[in-house]
Amino acid sequence: MALFMVVLVLLFILALSICTALLRWNELKFSKKGLPPGTMGWPIFGETTEFLKQGPNFMKNQRARYGSFFKSHILGCPTAVSMDPELNRYILMNEAKGLVPGYPQSMLDILGKCNIAAVHGSTHKQMRGALLALISPTMIKQQLLPKIDEFMRNFVSDWDNKIIDIQEKTKQMAFLSSLKQIASVESTSIAQEFMPEFFKLVLGTLSLPIDLPGTNYRRGLKGRKIILTILKQLIEKRRGNQESHKDMLAYLMSKEDNNRYKLSDDEIIDQIITILYSGYETVSTTSMMAVKYLHDHPSILEELRVSNKKKKKRKENMFF
Repeated sequence: MALFMVVLVLLFILALSICTALLRWNELKFSKKGLPPGTMGWPIFGETTEFLKQGPNFMKNQRARYGSFFKSHILGCPTAVSMDPELNRYILMNEAKGLVPGYPQSMLDILGKCNIAAVHGSTHKQMRGALLALISPTMIKQQLLPKIDEFMRNFVSDWDNKIIDIQEKTKQMAFLSSLKQIASVESTSIAQEFMPEFFKLVLGTLSLPIDLPGTNYRRGLKGRKIILTILKQLIEKRRGNQESHKDMLAYLMSKEDNNRYKLSDDEIIDQIITILYSGYETVSTTSMMAVKYLHDHPSILEELRVSNKKKKKRKENMFF
């Protein structure tokens, strides 16, 4: 028995020594001159577990410890995190002047090689031009806002006298409203098959790029394959029937002279996935929290109602 306890203690000390050595080795590996303060965690995994577990609190805790500019190792990537508004503004303004944006490998793999986050130079300029053309003032006024208004009225029309899971509903709302903008006519028919695969895709981008069975990364890659099949079939169907559509997909597929940014099918598909992805998490989370806080603060909700009534009245008076 005594020998067994001694062996256990020795194994524990050995394991502790190995862990300490691995942590120390990873810190030394990224201790180059000029890098900001911070910790790199374990080799390969880094601080991904803490990042996913703590969410926004991870960044807050690191800022409290190291300041607004620190290093970490997240989602398989050595990362410099800036929480300084002025520095972030400088980086965004000078992106094309020697600063190349980097993204986690899991995100690049699952969103596609042609998505705007993965390309640079002239290709990036073309992709950005194609996407910006989709949200021009004319497009927003004539197509996007009317469609969003119609969608939201239908989406909340049956909520009266029901218990609603706001988190789930806002996730559906963010996805379905974006899909409606992309493929207006076909959105209803493809949504049931598309939506669960899209949610797998989102989780896959926020995971370590380890392609093993049961991992979110593997599920994300499978979700992407199914989405690719759906979108390729949709594009082929539209080319076959030659019907006229007024949505984002129609514009991206357009070969007319007024479309300066002609993209291949692979590029179109990756931009569609990017549009859905970029608007999903922020819109769903913001909408959910807005509903929650307005519910928790009735006085603010009433102020908002009064403000909206005044705006509506001013608009009505403009026509008389």
